[in-house]
Amino acid sequence: MIEPTRNDLLTCLRVERWADTVASRAYGGMLELERAAVSAATPLTPTEIEEALAAHPRIGDRREGEDAEARFSRAEQASSESEDEALAAHLADLNALYEKRFGRVFLIRAAGRSRAEIVAELERRLGNDDVAELAEVADQLRGIALLRLRQIYGGES
Repeated sequence: MIEPTRNDLLTCLRVERWADTVASRAYGGMLELERAAVSAATPLTPTEIEEALAAHPRIGDRREGEDAEARFSRAEQASSESEDEALAAHLADLNALYEKRFGRVFLIRAAGRSRAEIVAELERRLGNDDVAELAEVADQLRGIALLRLRQIYGGES
């Protein structure tokens, strides 16, 4: 039996409505929890997306602190670290373009992705219109939430 806490859930996806909904009951297993989490996060409103993004640092930046969100963020971005200074500079430039175009930080589930993969995905997403990009951000937030749920409550990531 899994009984997720609101505080744990908010480290997965900082959306109050979502955390309250998912924390409202116990789950028979990880699959049931994951299904409920995705259902409660579909859809996310634009306001909820902005609320959730406030908890995420710019890709390539290190989140300071020792709270659970900071530890998750550092671990998720660790695979994308690279000694390639030119690639890091290109990522920073693309981040700036993205922020100017969409008015928010670029968000991607970084865990397991190389910096080159992240750069390619950022370049692709710069071509999205506002509606398509908002949908992509929501999908990424759901993916990050599931990854973190698995780390907290068990299951394969």
